[in-house]
Amino acid sequence: MKNILYMLLLLLPFQLSAQQKLSGIVKDEQGRPLDAATITISQQGQVITSQLADLGKFTLTNLNQSPYQLSVSLIGYKPLLRTFSLPKDSLNLTLLNDSKQLKEVAITFTKPTVERKIDRVVFNVENSIMASGGTAWDALGKAPGVRTASDGGVTANNKGVTVYMDGKPIRLSGDDLAAYLQSIPSDQISKIEVMPNPSSKYEAQGGAVIEIVSKKIKSDGFNATLNGGYTRGQLNRYTGGGMFNYRKNKLNIFGTYSYADRDLQRNLSQYTIFQTPASYAYWDMNKININGSKVNNYTAGADYNLTDNQVVGVLITGNNSANTGSSTSLTNIYNNYRVYPDSVLNTNSTSAGHLNQYSFNLNYKAKLDSSGRSLNVDLDYAPYTRNNTQYLNNLTYLPDGSLASAPYHTSFPATQKINIWSGQLDYEYKLGKIWSMESGIKYTSTVSENQFDFYNTAGIAPILDSSKSDQFKYTENTAAGYTSINGAFGKWDFKGGIRAEYTTTKGLSSSLDSINVNKYLRIFPTVFVTYKASENSEFGFNYSKRIDRPDYRQLNPAKSYSSPYNYWSGNPFLKPAIINSFQLSYTLHQNYTFSAVYTQIDDLASNVTVQDNVNKTFYDTQRNIGSIRDLGTELSSVHHPFSWWEINNTAQGYLRTQNSDQPGNTYNYRQFYFYLRSDHAFTIDKNSGLKAEVSAWYNSPVQQGTLRIAQTYDLSAGISKQVFNKQGTIKFSAADLLYSNPYRILINNGGQNNGIYQKNDTRAFTVSFSYKLGKSVAAARKRTTASEEERKRAN
Repeated sequence: MKNILYMLLLLLPFQLSAQQKLSGIVKDEQGRPLDAATITISQQGQVITSQLADLGKFTLTNLNQSPYQLSVSLIGYKPLLRTFSLPKDSLNLTLLNDSKQLKEVAITFTKPTVERKIDRVVFNVENSIMASGGTAWDALGKAPGVRTASDGGVTANNKGVTVYMDGKPIRLSGDDLAAYLQSIPSDQISKIEVMPNPSSKYEAQGGAVIEIVSKKIKSDGFNATLNGGYTRGQLNRYTGGGMFNYRKNKLNIFGTYSYADRDLQRNLSQYTIFQTPASYAYWDMNKININGSKVNNYTAGADYNLTDNQVVGVLITGNNSANTGSSTSLTNIYNNYRVYPDSVLNTNSTSAGHLNQYSFNLNYKAKLDSSGRSLNVDLDYAPYTRNNTQYLNNLTYLPDGSLASAPYHTSFPATQKINIWSGQLDYEYKLGKIWSMESGIKYTSTVSENQFDFYNTAGIAPILDSSKSDQFKYTENTAAGYTSINGAFGKWDFKGGIRAEYTTTKGLSSSLDSINVNKYLRIFPTVFVTYKASENSEFGFNYSKRIDRPDYRQLNPAKSYSSPYNYWSGNPFLKPAIINSFQLSYTLHQNYTFSAVYTQIDDLASNVTVQDNVNKTFYDTQRNIGSIRDLGTELSSVHHPFSWWEINNTAQGYLRTQNSDQPGNTYNYRQFYFYLRSDHAFTIDKNSGLKAEVSAWYNSPVQQGTLRIAQTYDLSAGISKQVFNKQGTIKFSAADLLYSNPYRILINNGGQNNGIYQKNDTRAFTVSFSYKLGKSVAAARKRTTASEEERKRAN
């Protein structure tokens, strides 16, 4: 294993960056850092960017070697003007006290709602009325190019994603990911960064990366923020929480807490046509699902400065939830084209369970010298436990009201335990005066144990049916290493890197009496190149190769029944998907970006339905469905018709080609589909902090494998007002006003003929309030814990 790690660490990079960085610090005459000083960068009289200093520190990106004009301003100090050119190590700026400055003068800077950068799109949640006031899951669905599904699925630019929170991947997927993010108030979120082609420093898992950045409290002493919200859809939802930070001398203690009590209703209609040469049956099912969850999320951590250049920290996170569910469904069965049903299935289901997830992190960071060399060590342990028991009762009636068969009563207790141990080391250094280098290694060990029991409860005592029960154990060990380099010369910016991951997996299923073992070494290069033709014109190219491993639930072969004839099951033989992405872009005036994109996904793992027309059973499982190739164009623009009106537009269009030669899943499709979005932000009264926002999007029909997914669209709006001397903010928002965001699927392929229409609780009205205690905003040291990438795939 040591030889593998050494080999990975020595891998040579060839990456190119779109941004050249320059850091600096602003101090007063006594050498004390000045927080919230406004830094403005101009070139030939045109403002390029502006930001607020964070405890005196700032970082400028996307710069070239042309001369820049820098201005620094802060109430009570004389403005500072300076001209500089690159390359330059850093800027050390001093502001002089100005006793003559008027007390009422205020200097403010507001970030735009959406910022488009060469390698990512930044969605500033705290500036969005509709995204704030709800939950982190609501905010995620408002980010440009991001789409969320009712089953917890998340995509960005048509690719599966790994979701990070403050530099740490969230180890949940599906409904668990949605429930986790739904328990975090969006008022605790600062911004969401969407990276369609992330750099090699990030885990290779997932076609894209979404980084959720929480708000930070930066002031000395004790500071806190409290927030709460109420949402009314078909049922009630409540969220509340707070965050605090205590900073004094070498010690910084911080924490967050949030609580969510949510009830969601989903109305499902499904038809299935079972047809053979000798028979025809039409099954028409209508179902109401009500799911409830009570979730507690919390973090607690501390950082201690051993010296000026060394920091050690600990971080503990927890997620505890109690979940309940109930459903009632009626299925009318029409045989041989009859007008009236021959029989009716009356199915009721209830479930209850708990989920407990923790993460224990120890972190050490050292700045080795003034040239930028630094070392970071991260150790992690993340245990996860989920238990759930489902009770299913079915009665089948004939037209005269008599029972057609014996009652069907069952229960399914299930338990999943996952333990993840991991560690990583990152080393940053310089190569000459222009090039910045970073290398790292990581090792992760994961063990997932799953127990599923099937009991027949129709009699006096429950009877275990071992033929339908299962024990499934899955282990995965991954050793990874990466190296990256970035720099610039002339009008060219370069960033590139290479990542290698050696993975061994083993799946053992008692019901299938099978062992599935895989070992593979994969190399993942990334390349970014930009050419600045002029001050207002820039060309770019990027390429990345990624992997999308199945999550643990997709691999689990245990069957989860929704009726005696309908169930869901995973597939332990799934292979990881490989994703190759190319993009050519052109940016004009930093407001308009045109891109040509190509994405190829091989061995895509997707939902597949299997229909038995003879035995009249229907189940949903996971399979590698073949390859998908998307060739398209992406357009984005930012407009400011007036100083009080900001418009962000996105248009994406793709030609999709996909094929599969698997038995029972043969197809060859070519289809054009597109996505449109327009967001409008209005500043109604700047002095009182009165703002409004309107957002609309449309997603055209699209084919994925055998699934024909229908169009969806959305119209949402919101308004906010600052109160209590701008220490508090009250907000009201209305989501999916037209109730036009259902989940509709049609399948007609290989002997299958069925359709699903699910109306989710998406039309909702939210009122929220947040209040700041203390001096302003936060900042415990950001850290990337080593185990978070594996926890995302847990269920």
